[in-house]
Amino acid sequence: MMRVLLVVALTFVASGCGRSLRQISPPGIPGSPALSELWQEPADIKTRDLLHGAGGTALAPKGSSFVFVAADTTGFSPGFDVTDSGGLEWSVKTGPEAQSEVTTSRILWAIGFHQPPTYYVDRWTLTGAQAGEQPAGRFRPKLKAEEVVGDWSWYENPFIGSRPYAGLVVANLILNSWDWKTSNNKIYAIKNGAGTAERRFVVRDVGASLGKTTYPHVLKWFRLRGFGQGTRNDLPGFEAQGFITGVDGDRVKFDYRGIYRDVINSVTPADVAWASALMSRLSDRQWDDAFKAGGYGPDERRRYILKIKEKIGQGLALSAN
Repeated sequence: MMRVLLVVALTFVASGCGRSLRQISPPGIPGSPALSELWQEPADIKTRDLLHGAGGTALAPKGSSFVFVAADTTGFSPGFDVTDSGGLEWSVKTGPEAQSEVTTSRILWAIGFHQPPTYYVDRWTLTGAQAGEQPAGRFRPKLKAEEVVGDWSWYENPFIGSRPYAGLVVANLILNSWDWKTSNNKIYAIKNGAGTAERRFVVRDVGASLGKTTYPHVLKWFRLRGFGQGTRNDLPGFEAQGFITGVDGDRVKFDYRGIYRDVINSVTPADVAWASALMSRLSDRQWDDAFKAGGYGPDERRRYILKIKEKIGQGLALSAN
């Protein structure tokens, strides 16, 4: 028994040690992925529709009645698999993450990072099992042309060392998106008109955002998920948390002490300025639409946007470094 306890203790201590980042391709992914598989320059950033997002109006849910397929009991938020009147299957997430996921996804997509279509539906009903009115939810379509073929890690991926990878880290910090487990990062194979598949590396399931990060004392020693790393869809918490606390040479100090600090420590002042400049290109209308898409009221939208712009301002100030 003592030997077992010793092994467990050593495993916990090892998990608290620093972890290096490696530029490698995920297992089973042939070739060397191009940077465009993570991020593409948003040349049309000023005209992107943040109210409807990556799927536009064409993929938006039609009607408000859906047929029950299965209950999803995994993850923090409850959910369902459902089909609509046209037979299209949807993944539905309810609870506090529904709003924050749609809005955070809109913003990441707006600045060039690949995102699946997502929509917030505030009033809908189920037929079949668990029939009746349901709480507001995030709807994500299961499209035949898009297949998830793997996961990818923040610590080991082909994009480490690139400006867009670091900018993605910064964008998630600005939005306080903190649940960076590998199973949330998906590799898609998307069939194009020519019948071939294009890969997309996506940070998906970003509902653990627009709140604050927390730091239970145990995380100082053991980098383990499940101890409560933050809140979701928490406006007062989001307003209370800072962003940049200082700069030490080529390292930015953030108001963050969670379990992914090795990833965050790889970010430079130039990375922060780059991501902030991208986000600063969004218009007031686009910011408002991104939060309106998540079902936020006018005062909530105003307060969230004010805080985000404050963070962007701090990031832009690092451009001289």
